Amino acid sequence: MRTKLCLWLAATVVLTGMILVLSWVQTATRVNAATLDPSIPARTPANRVLARALALEQGHAQSAPYAQPLSSGPLRTVLQASGEFDRRAAAVALAPDAEALTALSSLLTQGCQDVLTAGSDRNIRVNQDCSFRFQAEEVLAINSTNPANLIAGYNDGRLGTNHCGYAWSFDGGQTWGDQVPPFWGFILLDGHTADACSDPTATFDADGNAYIGGLLFDINSAASAIVVAKSNAGIGGAFYHTPNAMLPFQTFRPGPLGVVANDNNINIFHDKEFIVADAHPGSPKRNNVYVTWTRFNSATGAGIGENNPIFFSQSTDGGATWSPGMAISGANVAICTAFSGSANPNACDQDQGSHPIVGPDGTIYVAFANSNTPSPGAGQRQTLFVSCPATADCRQAASWTAPVKVADLFGTHPFGPSAEGCPSGRRCLPPNGYRVPEVTSISISIDGSSTLYAVWADFRNGAVTCMGPAATARPPCNNDVFYAVSTDGGATWSAPINITPAATFGPTAQWQPWSAVTRDGTTLWVAYYDRSYGNCEFEGCNDITLAQVANPASDAPAISHTRLTTASMPNLVPANNPFQAGFLGDYMWVAVDGDGRPHVVWADTRGRNGTVEADVYFTTGDLPPPPPAALLLSR
Repeated sequence: MRTKLCLWLAATVVLTGMILVLSWVQTATRVNAATLDPSIPARTPANRVLARALALEQGHAQSAPYAQPLSSGPLRTVLQASGEFDRRAAAVALAPDAEALTALSSLLTQGCQDVLTAGSDRNIRVNQDCSFRFQAEEVLAINSTNPANLIAGYNDGRLGTNHCGYAWSFDGGQTWGDQVPPFWGFILLDGHTADACSDPTATFDADGNAYIGGLLFDINSAASAIVVAKSNAGIGGAFYHTPNAMLPFQTFRPGPLGVVANDNNINIFHDKEFIVADAHPGSPKRNNVYVTWTRFNSATGAGIGENNPIFFSQSTDGGATWSPGMAISGANVAICTAFSGSANPNACDQDQGSHPIVGPDGTIYVAFANSNTPSPGAGQRQTLFVSCPATADCRQAASWTAPVKVADLFGTHPFGPSAEGCPSGRRCLPPNGYRVPEVTSISISIDGSSTLYAVWADFRNGAVTCMGPAATARPPCNNDVFYAVSTDGGATWSAPINITPAATFGPTAQWQPWSAVTRDGTTLWVAYYDRSYGNCEFEGCNDITLAQVANPASDAPAISHTRLTTASMPNLVPANNPFQAGFLGDYMWVAVDGDGRPHVVWADTRGRNGTVEADVYFTTGDLPPPPPAALLLSR
């Protein structure tokens, strides 16, 4: 009996060994065949342990009998970074599971959901992580092929430092799922993956494909880049993948990403990028995707020796490749008269906060802040505007119009530092320590008749008591929100119209607006932070107000206001949260669907369990009734 058992065990060992050898040979043959693809470079880790684990996985080495295997997580990371998954994918092709993607779009996901209510009003938390890390600086995109599909982006601190987070909804914003997108495999030109991501941006094209972008950079090196990932129609932002549709396993690949800009220069930094797709079905440039951003250059060798013009790049292949970035902010002898960093003394090249949109005919319009005025140090700035016609090649600088002045932009509110958290050198509105970003909260929108609307906030009506150092300035502060109209494609603009006059709100602060106009042009929606409720002007609490401007292009627009927040947000200061004080982001967002309903996202300090910390909240002027409790519990 013992002899038979030994023979059976020996046969089992031999058979198992044969199976393992055959399996190894098949795997090695498959991998080695894929490795022959010359278009995919091999990459070997510098760490000896990781390099040997990779060699074992690829069949280039044999394991010693006593060696412990590397755990799955590091091994998978090494395989991905080495290009092994790319080589394997190059050897085969696999179509995405259309049925699975369709099923995915019906899911209603949620994590640490939080809904704040007051009567029938609801504020729904967008970010779903359960930690007390900050989320702020928001964008929102609506899928025109499925208006219930929304994507929200925001700066996200859940990974420790600043990253980009993105959330999705398939039920009009009633419930959300969220994620940190797959930007982290991207190798910057300094040879490292990025330490941080900032300035989230999102858009949908005419076919329902979604695109997101982020600014990647290293904390302790010179490298910075702007990258783009895609979420094909039907996925709806539930996950992102490479925008290169020519690659097998497209929906499974996190890379290669679309690269808009990429530098490893101590003098260059890319900043404040926004992405927009031509989502107009009748446009000759339908589904083109565009990005504008600020390119800081601290060593130009001309003028004052530094500049930061607005740059532009476009993709005509679904975000896979991008045209070389170029300056579009131009020059104008009538309005840009000082502080040029270029050989041209009238270059409008001291810029920030560009916002691009696309008109129904495919024309691209861009608004931005500029400081090429005689005294920007005294707060005298301006909002400028450029455009590129639908019939032109927007990759050529000559295709862009010369910059036009929309309005003055007054940044004379108090400057930090302050005990409330206002950073040194930044401007704030005491008793808040939040930066008031008049240069990065300029928005522009267009209706179906190509009438343009620019919206911003500034301190032209500010009180003398609320000027100078933020440490000694005192409210009331009276920052206001304005809009201007152009009916001739941006060649000329109306005088500024105050949406938040003191006669309505008293001398209180309203700031950081965003806007969108309905397709028929009957309503301009503008949301902004507001201290006019209760005693918030003096205590530092604030709310979100939505202004409805009826007939905004007429000589007599009708303006009404709705309080969106269900209760005032507490003041976020070092005393109650030293890790987040002083920052609620540079922008919030308003988007309008095809029926003219406004959708709004903002950073809110009403943290879970009574904490004071920044999260992203959403509401709309027409939220459907909440789902039954039983349905919420079943998800």
